[in-house]
Amino acid sequence: MISPFLPVRLVLPCLLVTSAAFAAADAPRTATPNIVLIMADDLGYGDVSCYGATKIDTPHIDRLAEQGMKFTDAHTAASVCSPSRYGVLTGRSPWRLHRKGNGYRLEPEQMTIASLLKPLGYTSAAIGKWHLGYSKDWNKPPITGPLERGFDYHFGVPQNHNDSTRAFIENHDLVGRKPGEPYRIVEGKDYPEGLAEPRVEDQVDTTLTNKAVRFIRQNASGPFFLYFTPCAPHTHVTPSAEFRGTSEAGTLGDYIQELDSHVGEIADVLDELGIADNTLLIFTSDNGGSPKDFKGTNGMNLNFASEAGDLRAKYRTAKADAAKMGHATNGPWHDGKGSPHEGGHRVPFIARWPGRIATDSTSDRVTCLTDLIATAADVVGSELPDDAGQDSFTMLPTLLGHSTGEPAREAIFVQGDTNDDAIAVCTGKWKMIERRGGEGGKAHELYDLESDPGETRNVADSHADLVTRLAAALDNARDEGRTRPKG
Repeated sequence: MISPFLPVRLVLPCLLVTSAAFAAADAPRTATPNIVLIMADDLGYGDVSCYGATKIDTPHIDRLAEQGMKFTDAHTAASVCSPSRYGVLTGRSPWRLHRKGNGYRLEPEQMTIASLLKPLGYTSAAIGKWHLGYSKDWNKPPITGPLERGFDYHFGVPQNHNDSTRAFIENHDLVGRKPGEPYRIVEGKDYPEGLAEPRVEDQVDTTLTNKAVRFIRQNASGPFFLYFTPCAPHTHVTPSAEFRGTSEAGTLGDYIQELDSHVGEIADVLDELGIADNTLLIFTSDNGGSPKDFKGTNGMNLNFASEAGDLRAKYRTAKADAAKMGHATNGPWHDGKGSPHEGGHRVPFIARWPGRIATDSTSDRVTCLTDLIATAADVVGSELPDDAGQDSFTMLPTLLGHSTGEPAREAIFVQGDTNDDAIAVCTGKWKMIERRGGEGGKAHELYDLESDPGETRNVADSHADLVTRLAAALDNARDEGRTRPKG
């Protein structure tokens, strides 16, 4: 519901789209559509060539934009991994949970995109980085996780590409567990005990992509939902041998170009199987790019498929090296991962649905990745219950080029740091950051992103009424426990 105290200019527009053609939006739906969500890890707004990268070439991602719609004002639910993924799958803002760090888990009763689609006959897979919790004792299978949250198949990396588990999990157990031996991470040892097949670091995304392609082939008759979350370009920055030296942004650029190739594999298999026209394919990232390099591996050596040469040293300086070569990970936006500034949460977002989404179209709609569950519900003609997707607004009218049909919203509210001590309030032109102060106090910053995309000038003092209104909108979102209207 739109608060009466907000001026009209602060209500986000339902649709701001430019397009080469809108005729595709009127095409009839002929079958229950598949949904493929590809979400990269720490990919910044400026890491993709169709968003302005000049030192990195991403032809497969660019082709998705040419075949569909590119969003220029899309934001993640949080500026760090775990809470962002919580928001994607549930449609609920992670800052509502008041959790610290990356310890976000899905509640058993919380609807996810997968559990929404399951009663409708969908087969769902979570392939890639999970980072939303498993059962604690991995020596007592079944290891519970995605399969208890609506998914039918899971193959993934438990936390991060750089985690000390050095393992994959498939469905309810570790891949390559040694029979009769306990799995144990031992300080000072390169690989955990009880694990016969530790991950090969420069083959992680290749392995994940192969699993994703296999899932699509096995479920081509549909309907299916694929939640594919590769590890690139999160540290370790470990491109496979065939991509090393292929970019003009060093090891980081090489890794992103490998990611692009894997995105192409997913799009190509949909085309090959003749199901692309019946598949909504979305590409995005879980948060902005990290400007910082990861320096250590807890004393463990990396496991490579072949002799890696100087890669063992280069991954430690990949971000800094790319910056020195002129690459801006987050494009024109300030800061990066873990920050409430735009670089922390404004990300690439591309949607392709041939015959439904107009080709080579662009949307300025301010959107948040919490919107994906409401969009999925709208795509399949289902209603979200009031206790699900509390901060999710359908994007389908925008995707289909309709000028009306989307509920207006006041703003989107993004968890701006690891501990939810900063919330970004994004409205398009205006951007407010609310930070917690001592003894329950609050501090506010305000930026005009049209004239100051780098957020260098805090204009809160000269726009006190606007700050008051946006702060009230955030307070209202807290008090109501939701932003999506009931019913």
